[in-house]
Amino acid sequence: MLKEKTTLEKHLAAYEGCQRRFDDAKTLLELGEEMGDEASKQEGLALLPGVEDQLKVLELQKMLSGPNDHLNCYVDINAGAGGTESMDWASMLFRMYTRYCERRGWTVELSDYNAGEEAGIKNASLRIVGDNAYGYMKAEMGVHRLVRISPYDSNARRHTSFASVDVYPEVDDTIKIDIPEKDYELKFIRGSGAGGQKVNKTSSTAQLRHLPTNIVLTVQTERSQSANKDMAFQILRSRLYDLELKKREAESASREGNKADISFGSQIRSYVLAPYRMVKDLRTGVESGQPDKVLDGDLDEFITAQLMGVKNPAKALPE
Repeated sequence: MLKEKTTLEKHLAAYEGCQRRFDDAKTLLELGEEMGDEASKQEGLALLPGVEDQLKVLELQKMLSGPNDHLNCYVDINAGAGGTESMDWASMLFRMYTRYCERRGWTVELSDYNAGEEAGIKNASLRIVGDNAYGYMKAEMGVHRLVRISPYDSNARRHTSFASVDVYPEVDDTIKIDIPEKDYELKFIRGSGAGGQKVNKTSSTAQLRHLPTNIVLTVQTERSQSANKDMAFQILRSRLYDLELKKREAESASREGNKADISFGSQIRSYVLAPYRMVKDLRTGVESGQPDKVLDGDLDEFITAQLMGVKNPAKALPE
């Protein structure tokens, strides 16, 4: 309740600040008009751009008012078909989201990491802790496409790679999800990949399988069996909660006759590094001619457009 109170007070203070600034601008403009005071009119006009900027922030906050938007979240990144090329692309997305979170002052914790044989990653799971983390990151769910001259092709040919991103909220103490013992299998195994002697030589990695859904989770980032087990169950509860949310969304869309693809797996964005350089969001039409900045975590324009409901779908970029 204290956390909710603090959040509401912050939103209310932002609204009242914007209202005061607007009232000041209005008073100065009316005074300037009545008194013929050009200085007052210019001072009032100078306040309006700031009011407009504050309104945009408030409007975005309104779009982040969903029941789960305030929660922390998990982000799963999985390389698609294509071997080393796709695994390298998955690692680029891993870095992009890490940098984006750093820009926002969020904390990023690694809960699972499966390195590729030659380069990149097969899959990774991140826990992201920060204000409205799920609200922002949910805009990134879907398939991301990369077109570039492959650094792994001796003939320097263009390759197209795909990686999928899934985002789900971390359940908090207000959400109760019971997992009967008969519905899961838990075992401890040795870790894989880089991680030092403790990870690779002790059976501290928790592997949890949920039988009804066949969700398999492997957690090896904590220092003990107990900590890895707790993290695995925390992630599983979040995954099950997310599955239920998506099931209800699908049922609602079906009732309303909405045939739009709301499921995980739809292609959302193309990143082209050759023969030209561009990033284009296929849902909103937002594009950038600076892919290096985007891949370094500059995602605000894309995420904001998606959250604000900008609907200008773009055609897929040619290879």
